[in-house]
Amino acid sequence: MSTEEVETAHTEGPSWDIVGKFPTYAAADAHRNELVDTPDLQVKIHYQGPANRRFFAVKTRIDPRVALEEALNARRADKKKRKAKLNKKRRKK
Repeated sequence: MSTEEVETAHTEGPSWDIVGKFPTYAAADAHRNELVDTPDLQVKIHYQGPANRRFFAVKTRIDPRVALEEALNARRADKKKRKAKLNKKRRKK
């Protein structure tokens, strides 16, 4: 067996969207708990802001596996449209 480290390229997932800003962690956690039951949705709390105005942000995004499947389905649908359009042009001649 090899003990070499294998470097894999990191792929970015969908971006995180801020759905709420709260002054305390307890308020942010209460909002996060409301959203956590939504299927295929990832939720996190992030402490951010400038040093004099810090806040807790609740961020959400679609599960990367689901987003990848949606992107593939969109590409397939576009390909079917292009193919159908091309076949229609060919039939007219």
